[in-house]
Amino acid sequence: MQISIFRKPKNGFTLIELLVVIAIIAVLISLLLPAVQSAREAARRSQCVNNLKQLGLAVHNYASQNMVFPMQTMFPTANVESWGWSYGWGLSILPNLEQGPAFNAFNFSIGIFGNSGGNTFQQGNNTVMNLQLAVFSCPSDGSLKSPTGVYGGTNYVGNYGGPGQLANAGANGSFSGTIIPNAWYNDPNLGPIGFQSITDGTSNTALFSERLLGIVGNPTVKLNSSDAKRSIFQVAGPVAGSDVAGVNTFVGACKSLPGSATSIRSNGNGYTWFAGYPWHIAVNAYTHVGGPNSTSCNNSADQGGWLSFTGPLGTAPPNSNHPGGVNMGMADGSVRFVKDSINLPTFWSIGTRKGGEVVSADSF
Repeated sequence: MQISIFRKPKNGFTLIELLVVIAIIAVLISLLLPAVQSAREAARRSQCVNNLKQLGLAVHNYASQNMVFPMQTMFPTANVESWGWSYGWGLSILPNLEQGPAFNAFNFSIGIFGNSGGNTFQQGNNTVMNLQLAVFSCPSDGSLKSPTGVYGGTNYVGNYGGPGQLANAGANGSFSGTIIPNAWYNDPNLGPIGFQSITDGTSNTALFSERLLGIVGNPTVKLNSSDAKRSIFQVAGPVAGSDVAGVNTFVGACKSLPGSATSIRSNGNGYTWFAGYPWHIAVNAYTHVGGPNSTSCNNSADQGGWLSFTGPLGTAPPNSNHPGGVNMGMADGSVRFVKDSINLPTFWSIGTRKGGEVVSADSF
């Protein structure tokens, strides 16, 4: 009998083969990961669009019941709650968002910050005000904390209007949008308003858009920081009556801020969903001044320079983490994606309800 001196080779990979396989897997992962991330963002954006549609439908139902739009703030006809704050549009439309129990649980005799006139968040209705409602939250934001760290914030903000510099000289702002303050002094553009006030066409007039939440604790943020879009900066600019040239001067000054510029407020955006103040736009509203995802700038010439939540002569643009632009709910209930590259005069035009501008459907 003969015995073979040759061993049968074992099945397996050589070191080189293993390295090749690992390299191929790494390449496949690098190719698939962006696609997975893109799919996740598409799902988040879809939810954001759905929220804006719900808000638009809620406003339509509210207007059919009350003949007017919900207002940015009810000041001064409702109870003045602590240094001028009053009930905002988010509280007004709760019943139309299938949040009737929350609305019914709110005690209007207590108010929002308490009737003591203090300047701190305190007293009743905390159960309702602490709610972080899904319909006011865009999943693409990435932040799980409201700007106050206590009360619910909002990623969705109402259209306050176009540039304040286009208002008549001496006016505080044009209030030319759709979610605007109640009348507290003699300005014909103040609310309440309804669909009959939108003469530019509901499909060409914005109702809501989105903005990243401010930062709890109000830390100082630099313009070159990743949190810059969540913050508000300040420049000196022209006042009402300075016309288009004044708007361009202000937008240019805001755009030219150096990267080392520091914020004057970083917790203002989306401060609360249930309250508003006429001069504090960033709390629950936005403006059509600087384009989408541009820098938020308060105008130091606005109201004597004491504002920090962005006043009517500043720019409080919509912004988001969606690549290339923001979602915008129009007054007809539709939702459009508005690119960062939109022509500024066109952006101003869709922010006004009765400016008389002609805007084609393919211009934004």
